[in-house]
Amino acid sequence: MAVNLVLLALLCAAVGYGIFDSKRRTYRSIDRMLDCVLSREEIEYSDVREGELSSLVNKIRRIQEVLEKQVQSAEEEKEQVKGIVSNLSHQLKTPLANLSVYTDILAGQELEEERKAIMCEKIKRQIDKLDWIIGSLAKMVKLEQNVIVFEVEGHPIRDTIHDAIDTVYEKIEKKGIRIESEPYEDCLLYHNRKWTAEVFVNLLENAVKYTDRGGTIQIRVNPYEMYTEIQIADNGRGIHKEETTQIFHRFYRSPEVENIEGSGIGLYLSGLILEKEKGYMTVKSVYGEGSCFSVFLQNCKKETSP
Repeated sequence: MAVNLVLLALLCAAVGYGIFDSKRRTYRSIDRMLDCVLSREEIEYSDVREGELSSLVNKIRRIQEVLEKQVQSAEEEKEQVKGIVSNLSHQLKTPLANLSVYTDILAGQELEEERKAIMCEKIKRQIDKLDWIIGSLAKMVKLEQNVIVFEVEGHPIRDTIHDAIDTVYEKIEKKGIRIESEPYEDCLLYHNRKWTAEVFVNLLENAVKYTDRGGTIQIRVNPYEMYTEIQIADNGRGIHKEETTQIFHRFYRSPEVENIEGSGIGLYLSGLILEKEKGYMTVKSVYGEGSCFSVFLQNCKKETSP
């Protein structure tokens, strides 16, 4: 009897130790896995393929994947912010430097009234440029973060095109550029009149900027089954083929036009606006001959009578 009790006690002790040892190994395995999560190292599968530990391994691996994606996203956002700050500094440097020069001239010299008027006009242009850059940057960031929400519904496209032409007409006339519009039937397109006019203004201003005095800008409207294409074409300097995708990137400017006033924001901002309207934009260009930008807006569905 005593021997049986001793054997039973030894058996219980062995079972207890086995359970304790198993839990200790489980604890160590979990501890190693958590260390891998913290050090961003890959978690290796343990020998246990089934049961609670295997399920736990899979869950920890999924948690690690989620955390890794969040870390990568945070790093990308950090780099994005650095890029924005760098580009913003670059964009503001020139007008601020010009303002400093012009104000020094006004303050330090006895100028004739005509010369003063010229300096004041130059200062006004630089202030307008700063205002445009800051305003465009604010719109860009808000559109990227979905802070701005604007109504998009059916509007006659002719009115929107006319709004844009009216905005830039003074620049077109000042440079002696001829603007032509092929006859087209007005139609209702899915867009926001104010924001889409800004897209057309950006395209028209670029056409004026990169077209020589006496050049031509053409506007064409081509209806299709689902979309209508609005073309703004010029016979200006054109774009190199390898740059036709880069020009839509934020702050991109071709090395060839660094001496021409610009910010590299307009086309990117236009793309964000069209994206909100479920539209899009393309470009065809031959370097030295001109460019044609095409804006595609959705047609409004016509009501069918019963």
